[in-house]
This record gives sequence, C-alpha cells and structure tokens, in this order.
Amino acid sequence: MEENQVVSNNTRKFKTVCVFCGSKAGYKPVFGEAALDLGKALVERKIDLVYGGGSVGLMGLISKSVFYGGCRVLGIIPKALMPHEISGEAIGEVKIVEGMHQRKSEMERHADAFIALPGGYGTMEELLEMITWSKLGIHKKPIGLLNVGGYFNSLFAFFDKGVVEGFIEDTARDIVIAADSAEELMKKMEEYAPRHNGVATRQSWERD
Repeated sequence: MEENQVVSNNTRKFKTVCVFCGSKAGYKPVFGEAALDLGKALVERKIDLVYGGGSVGLMGLISKSVFYGGCRVLGIIPKALMPHEISGEAIGEVKIVEGMHQRKSEMERHADAFIALPGGYGTMEELLEMITWSKLGIHKKPIGLLNVGGYFNSLFAFFDKGVVEGFIEDTARDIVIAADSAEELMKKMEEYAPRHNGVATRQSWERD
C-alpha cells in the first residue's frame, strides 16, 4: 500500500488502519469499551482494519465491530498462533503467515497508520517495532496510542526519560501520538506531520 498523501487542508485520509491490541480483554470493562469505540470511529470514517487475526480478547471485539459495521477486516496471524487466538469462526479475511516478522511486515504493507490499544508483550513488541521503523525511515505513517485509563502512562514516562538522558531525540519523541478517546486520537493522527528525520530513505531499506 502506498504512503499516505497529506491533502490540501493538512489532514490525512486513511483507507486502512492497523490496530495492535491484546488477545485478552483485561480485567476492566473500560478496555473492551475502548476497543468498541475505536471500531465505531473507524467505521464512521469508512476505514478498513488490519489486525493480528485473533477472534478473542480486544482483537475479537474490534474486529467484530469493524466487520459488522460494514468495513473490510484483514487478520494476519502466524500459523502457530491460530489454535490460541482464533476461537470459533474467524472474522473477515485471514492471512496465515509463517512467523512474527512476516506478520509485522504484512501489517505495515497493508496499513496507512497504526493504533495500539492496551495489550501485553506482543502488543508492545509490535508497537515498538513500528516506532523504530518510523525512526529508521522505513515508513512515515502515524502511530497512535489509545491511552485507556492511563494504561500507557508508564511507557510515555520511559520515552520522556529517554529524551532527558539523551537516547531519544526530541523530534523522534513526537513519533508517538496519544489521546484518551478514539475520536480525539483519530483527529490527531489525521493532522500528523513527522518532525523527525529518518536514518535512511524507505527506498534504501527495500530489497532489489
């Protein structure tokens, strides 16, 4: 999928958004409510969903919300995770891949932007790789965190500490967009313009 264009009114228009989130629902109802709210926000904008392919937890909630709202859903899942993350029928289209790296590469290829909902190690790993890819110049796509109930506050503190200690540049800190509601997050992402310089051009990362 081609990189987004910044249109004349300085807002981006997304065709497809990739959402990283937990295969568990978490203990608080607010996490599930946030997944449904994000799904609604995507449907209202007629934005398709790319996600990890699971039908359980927050993954199941947002995929069903988008699918039954009339938008396309593409789940990308490693073969080894299918027995653990798909319960019953899959939602929308499912693409089975060999491993985690291929999963992330396919997600990045299909998406115009990325959003993280609360999740565990897998969600953090996917999120941090997309942040790193942005810093390296592999993509220039917006990356948003839906900070449900302050879930990501400690992560933001870590990023801020990295800036203070000289490991993260000020401009690179702005790679991450955050908001407490789905609607606010979507608006911020639509207005996003990168301030950081990538380490190398996207073309230099592509294979011959």
